[in-house]
Parts: sequence; structure tokens; C-alpha cells
Amino acid sequence: MEVRVMARQGKGIREIAWEIGLSRNTVRKYLRKDGPPVCKPRSQRATKLDPLKAYLVERVSQAKPAWLPATVLLRETRQQGYAGGISQLKAFLAPMKPVKADGGPVARFETGPGRQMQVDFITFRRKRPLSAFVATLGYSRMNFVRFGVSQDFEAVRDDLIAAFAYFGGAPQEVLFDNMKAVVLSRFAVCLC
Repeated sequence: MEVRVMARQGKGIREIAWEIGLSRNTVRKYLRKDGPPVCKPRSQRATKLDPLKAYLVERVSQAKPAWLPATVLLRETRQQGYAGGISQLKAFLAPMKPVKADGGPVARFETGPGRQMQVDFITFRRKRPLSAFVATLGYSRMNFVRFGVSQDFEAVRDDLIAAFAYFGGAPQEVLFDNMKAVVLSRFAVCLC
């Protein structure tokens, strides 16, 4: 369509080809045809997986409601003479894979005003570290974000002070999400 518009504007074949980035022969071909180019449907080519497709469909239906990983099916089909790769197998199995239910609506965890702030780091790069300190108020969901290159105790302390200044005060509780600078151990011990 663009070739035809430019030709109607009086531009030559060489100029159209240069502007659009096509060869001159391609521009001529488009100007000779009446409508847009039509691609012919491709014929289905035989694949290495064709002789085993019935077996795979049967194996998947036998395993329901469980799902057999492609690696397991690859091992089984190799024993039957399949010489292809796993990507072809995964592409064939994809439409048969059951869709996981999302479990319904997500319940938000909310607290009263001034009660709690949730804090975490988000890492963007690992080679040259770049992370974001993110603090979210539990009631209003108001956010404070500060970028930095360190996640050590001093950085957490400075970021918390900056967040408190931004929010205009400190909440009763600060909930940390497994930060190395804050958490000593993953296993809590209750001395009840």
C-alpha cells in the first residue's frame, strides 16, 4: 500500500525502493499487482514426531489429571526410536497441557492507618548491582522507592530513615521480607 501511495505522489521506483528499504524489482512487482501480496498456505511437512503422536496423546490422557513432563515423554519416545529434540515435543504437547487455575481473587493484606510498613529490595542487575529499596504502607498502599547499589545494613538504615521522612513519620511495625541485612536465620524458634 505504501509503495502505491508513494508512486501516486510521483516518486520513482529507485526513490521508493531507497526510502522503504526494498529492492527495485520488489517495488516493480508490487506496482504491477492489483492487490496486496497473498501468501500461499504452506503444506504440512512430515516431522520425526509424526509416528509417535498417537502414543503421546494416549499417554497424556492416561496421566490426567496429572501432567507428564516433556523430559519423561522424551525418554519414553527415545526408547521407541524418536531421534528429534525436546523443543519439537514441547511444541506438540503445549496445546494439551492443562491450564492452572489462578485460585480466584487475591486477598490484599491491609492494616490500620499508621500500623505497618512492608519493606523489600528488588534486584535489577547482578553483575553491576542495581537494586531498589521499596517501602509500602499497609493501609494506604503508598510507596517509597530508592535505588542503590548496596543491600547491607547501612543501606537499609539510610533507606528506612529516608522512607520515614518521605511518609512524614514511622509506623508501629516494619515488616521485612527475608532481607539478609535484617534476618539472622530463616528458622524462627519459639521459646513458649
